[in-house]
Amino acid sequence: MNPAAPAADLIYDVTDADFEATVIERSMQVPVLLDCWAPWCGPCRSLTPVLEKVVSSLGGAVVLAKLNSDDNPQLAGALRLRSIPQVFLVSGGQVVDQFSGALPEGQVREFLARHVKPGEAPPDPIEQLRQEAVEVGANDPAEAEAMLREGLAYAPGHVELTLDLAERLIARGAADEAAASLEQVPAAQRTDRHAALVKRIELARNKPQGDPQALAARIAANPKDHEARFALAAIQVHAGDFNAAFDQLLEVVLRDKGEQREKARAQLVEWFSVCPDAEAVSRGRRYLGMYLN
Repeated sequence: MNPAAPAADLIYDVTDADFEATVIERSMQVPVLLDCWAPWCGPCRSLTPVLEKVVSSLGGAVVLAKLNSDDNPQLAGALRLRSIPQVFLVSGGQVVDQFSGALPEGQVREFLARHVKPGEAPPDPIEQLRQEAVEVGANDPAEAEAMLREGLAYAPGHVELTLDLAERLIARGAADEAAASLEQVPAAQRTDRHAALVKRIELARNKPQGDPQALAARIAANPKDHEARFALAAIQVHAGDFNAAFDQLLEVVLRDKGEQREKARAQLVEWFSVCPDAEAVSRGRRYLGMYLN
């Protein structure tokens, strides 16, 4: 088994100064997915880790260039950005397709499948192992974790393998081991996905107090018991049930027009950035937008 290309070769930042070389010229050799984002943009923070994951899984068939539109206004103007996130696919020096908004992983893969075929790149045994671990993990998380450890034995320090393993460790409650794994990633290769996993470890380490059944009973008796909803949502997030937690806080947004609504909105935005389920995040954002309008 040969190590895969470093994530830094597939995922990188671009600026006004190097755009011509790193996007236009590079697109003559391999399609470039251009992610236009900004630090203040909540949907950008949920989309970028999805793009990083998908691009990494394609083993070099496409690369990801990340453009901070705030820091590079000249390019933002040239690209006529009206809203973000905005994602362009550049191939042969031309924009061949684009989409806007925080799409879930499945739709990102469908978008790329119209233009990029994984078979166009040399087979990458590490990426094959990662995909197999995802498939196996649906029924046997322990076996998936063992596969990822095997991959790291062949390719020590592989960033995406390390992040995959950390995600498995968090899921089974081994927060300290997950944190140790993430510390191994060099600072220059720490992506948005890395940052999201660090936040998830913080959530896992801070176990909230309360009896879920008692809190659920309080809510059933009084649907406007927002204190109980916040407490139950925190317990659900700690247990990894983001969908249920989102539903509790969305109910607060729907039922309250004042301080509690804003508190729930802010908490949802924070949790959207760390939730590993892109579908759950997409659904949560959609309902939050509906309830706020």
